[in-house]
Amino acid sequence: MAVAAVGVMVLTGCGEAAEPDGTASPGASAGSSSDKDPSVAKRGGSIGAAGSACELPVTFDIAEDWTAEAIDAAEAAAKVDELEAESSADPDDLGKEVAAELADSMLRQGPVTAACEVDAKPAGNIGFLRVWTGEPGDDDARTVLEGFVTAEASDVVSLDKQRYSAFRSGGVDGVEVAYLRTSEILEESSKERALAVVTPDGPVVLALGGLDDEEHEAMLPAFELAKRTLRVP
Repeated sequence: MAVAAVGVMVLTGCGEAAEPDGTASPGASAGSSSDKDPSVAKRGGSIGAAGSACELPVTFDIAEDWTAEAIDAAEAAAKVDELEAESSADPDDLGKEVAAELADSMLRQGPVTAACEVDAKPAGNIGFLRVWTGEPGDDDARTVLEGFVTAEASDVVSLDKQRYSAFRSGGVDGVEVAYLRTSEILEESSKERALAVVTPDGPVVLALGGLDDEEHEAMLPAFELAKRTLRVP
C-alpha cells in the first residue's frame, strides 16, 4: 500500500481541485438524470471547456458531487524523473524502483498521458474517472483504445474477456471496452471500463477505476453519463 501511495502522490497536487463549472453540455438534459434512467448518474456539472476544472479537447458531464482536478503532466513527469533518479542512486532499494515504475504507469499508458481525474469520494464511492489525452495522429479510436488497454498488461498483470463496442454521442464516434484485469501479485481480478474518441487536438481516453467490483458497478452510471454527454467543441 505504501508503494501505491507514492504513485498516487505523483498525480495528487499536480493541479488545483475545483468544482465543475455547472454549465450543461448540449443535449445533457436527455438521459442525464437518474430520475429518468437509473443506469445514468444525476448530473453535477460539466468539464472540458475553457475555464472549467479541467480544460480538455472534449466536454462531458460529471456525476453529482464528483469533483474534478486537472493533472499537470509536466510536474508529474518531473516527480517520476525524481523517483527514477533516486532508484538509480540506490539500486538495492527495490521499493523506490517499483514506486518509480508505478508512478510512471499512472502518468502514461500507451499512447496517452493523464490529464484530469474526477474523484468519486465526495459522492460516497472509492474510485475515479480519469481522463487521458494524446498527440494528434492517424490512429482511429479503436487503435488508441487497444494501445491503452494492452499497455496495462505485464508479466504479473493479465487482461481477459475484452469486449469492444462502437458508440455515437452527439455526433462523436467512439469505441468502448469492458475487460477483466487480473493481478498475480494481489491474486485478484477487477472489472475495468474505458472509452476513446479522436478529436482534432488528439485522442482522448476516459477510464473508470474503482476499489473493487462493487465500487465499479456503483460508479458505472457516472461513466455512462460521461459517455452520453461527450462532445467535441
